[in-house]
Amino acid sequence: MAISLLDRAIYSFADVDRLVGLHGGTARRWLDGYTRAGKFYEPILRESATGDDSVTWGEMVEARLLAEFRDREVTVQKLRPAIEQLRERFGRYPLALARPFLDVEGRELVQVVQEQVGLEKSLQLVVVRNGQSMLTAATARFSDAVTYVDGAAGSIRPDARTPFVVMDPARTFGQPAIRNVRTEILASDYKAGSSREELADLYDLSSDQVDEALRFELIAGSDRAA
Repeated sequence: MAISLLDRAIYSFADVDRLVGLHGGTARRWLDGYTRAGKFYEPILRESATGDDSVTWGEMVEARLLAEFRDREVTVQKLRPAIEQLRERFGRYPLALARPFLDVEGRELVQVVQEQVGLEKSLQLVVVRNGQSMLTAATARFSDAVTYVDGAAGSIRPDARTPFVVMDPARTFGQPAIRNVRTEILASDYKAGSSREELADLYDLSSDQVDEALRFELIAGSDRAA
């Protein structure tokens, strides 16, 4: 079941940019590569460019992790060699699996891969402290946002500021929702004139949940990557 969920294609590149908080066009570059100054750069999150505009749940989750590094001075393109090796060791979506982050042996393997490819410190997924492999701050933030099911990402909170909002590929077509009510529906109803109290009563939500849904849509509609 976990593998079929990871392979479920339910997003567009624009969805990823909006929901993960990236500048427009970033997801396409990460997933299908890009050309600059006459040189083609291979995608980071796919083995090779496919030309496929649809994005799987596994790819969305991995993009969510890369987004934790988007404000760093070092380009995430430099993560590609490490992700390639992790893919060989863990499978198609190594960053969407629990083992590289929650399993001691998995973290140690990630550390070995980082050393082999000479991954820069600011892009590392794990670090060694007191002789133990630990998650870096960026990776820990990502892992805390994920709920793992059968060893793979089953759902994820797209933004730490709105913890009620969850994305689940098995519900609401993977779109952000609170208790199976899509946040965009709540925002649309609110813009159409429904009050917060009316929305809470209509969808059997608390006022805090409605407020959080509206806040998430405001965040997602703004340039979060700025």
